Amino acid sequence: MRANVTAYRIIVATICMTILSPSLFGQEEREYIRKGNRLYKKSEYAGSEGMYRRAQDNTKSSGDAVFNLGNSLYKQKRYGEASGEFIRSAQAAEGDSLKQADGFYNLGNSLLKEQKFSESIDAYINSLKLNPDNLQAKYNLAYAQDQLKKQQQEQQQQQNQDKNKQQDQNKDKQQDKKDQEKQDDKQQQQPQDQNKDQQQQQDQNKSQQQQQPAISREDAKRLLDALAANEKQTQEKVQRDKAAGAKVRVIKNW
Repeated sequence: MRANVTAYRIIVATICMTILSPSLFGQEEREYIRKGNRLYKKSEYAGSEGMYRRAQDNTKSSGDAVFNLGNSLYKQKRYGEASGEFIRSAQAAEGDSLKQADGFYNLGNSLLKEQKFSESIDAYINSLKLNPDNLQAKYNLAYAQDQLKKQQQEQQQQQNQDKNKQQDQNKDKQQDKKDQEKQDDKQQQQPQDQNKDQQQQQDQNKSQQQQQPAISREDAKRLLDALAANEKQTQEKVQRDKAAGAKVRVIKNW
């Protein structure tokens, strides 16, 4: 009998714990969220982040802790991490269009801060589908679209500049190649030009030699006769000088 009573008490306690546990965990989660909210209002975002993460320790935590954690990360300029939390928040809020719209709206803000304009536009559109009355989402959507257009224009300008720069570099290379080819041709032509100048000089000398007048046979004979006469006169003079020298020689005394 006593054993049956003990077993009965255990069953009742188990049932009570099963019934009360979600409520207790829910109260604990709400308490961490409230603490996190108080820190968030004081701009103590790192502290609020810790409280929101504690609230999520329960596997059955609501999307509120996730959404608030995203806000805390956003305030700390950790936009990439914040985007992940807002995606989770939007997924967790299925069935609650307004909460889901807020998740997409904050996701758009985080993506906008990262200059992911195309992705942020999609997020704002998803938010407005769920809550068309969100004027701030409409304004941010228009701003993101304008920034995307500017980004695309800048990218196009940069591509054109890179293309023009590449074309200029190719032109410079081609010009350098032409200049080098001209220099090579000039160096090859120099020996040929020198040979040509030498040949021209030789031809000119030969031409001058050919242009000198030739002496006739009569002139040559007269020239030879004159030279022979001069030679004869020179020999006779030498003989006379020798004879005159013999006459004036002094005889030495013994």
